[in-house]
Amino acid sequence: RFAVSVGYWKDPYIQYFVRQAKERKAPEINRGKLEWEWEHLTGYYARVHGVSYLMKAFLEKTECNCQIVNLGAGMDTLFWRLKDENLLPRKYFEVDFPMIVARKIHNIKSKPPLSKPIMESHSGDSLLIDSHSLDSSRYSIVGADLRFSSDLEEKLKKHNLDVHLPTLLVAECVLIYMTPQQSANLLKWAASTFPVAMVINYEQVNMRDRFGQIMIENLQRRQCTLAGVEPCSSLDSQRERLLLNGWENARAIDMMKVYSFLPQADVKRIEALEFLDEKELFEQLMQHYCICWASKDSSNL
Repeated sequence: RFAVSVGYWKDPYIQYFVRQAKERKAPEINRGKLEWEWEHLTGYYARVHGVSYLMKAFLEKTECNCQIVNLGAGMDTLFWRLKDENLLPRKYFEVDFPMIVARKIHNIKSKPPLSKPIMESHSGDSLLIDSHSLDSSRYSIVGADLRFSSDLEEKLKKHNLDVHLPTLLVAECVLIYMTPQQSANLLKWAASTFPVAMVINYEQVNMRDRFGQIMIENLQRRQCTLAGVEPCSSLDSQRERLLLNGWENARAIDMMKVYSFLPQADVKRIEALEFLDEKELFEQLMQHYCICWASKDSSNL
């Protein structure tokens, strides 16, 4: 939300899910922390644009005759933004823990700018909504644990998941919180369930070097354990995980590379938003996140 309020990209819906971040202290008070935050904001910018670029390419190829499954979606606002751009797939699914889903549904029910677009895109029978799930004809939120794919599949099918439709699965900083076996099972389930599918995974990479180890230690100090750090050792290990679990083609690039692909005029605009002193730290951070994508394509899409 802070990145949006500063002007990194536009998202008129995030304000309904996240309270305004507290005002930041003057730069001289905590220069180091501010630089680190700036790098994170620029990292978010590259992440949002990188994932969006791949997603829109998929929507274009399928002419929106597809479905999207957003794994571990949290308070994501993508459904509303795609609707505004007339890019809604046939159905958009979100999955997260029941507790997170309950919070999201509460926000949707109590805020007309969120509930109205769902009603507008809905057709057919009455819209189903309870504390842990929401199901309309174009948008569903499902409360489930991604570590148990049989339970996940059952719940998605209840909400009219169509395994014959081209399907895009998106996971942003999700797989790293599961054990390697659990993430492998999830990827294997997706690859074996949909004949035509693509997966986009955004998460950490190069975690074996010193910088990666410091990231892990910092998170551990905050009681946050990265159970699935093993497949995040390198771009090769990220690709390998996808290929070993049933995906036909896989690619992985670090976020520094993604950043270099972004439209230069827009990059200049965001670099002017806040002063960046520590270019080296920024590059290190960006080399420790990546976007990987893989496809399985029985109809040569």
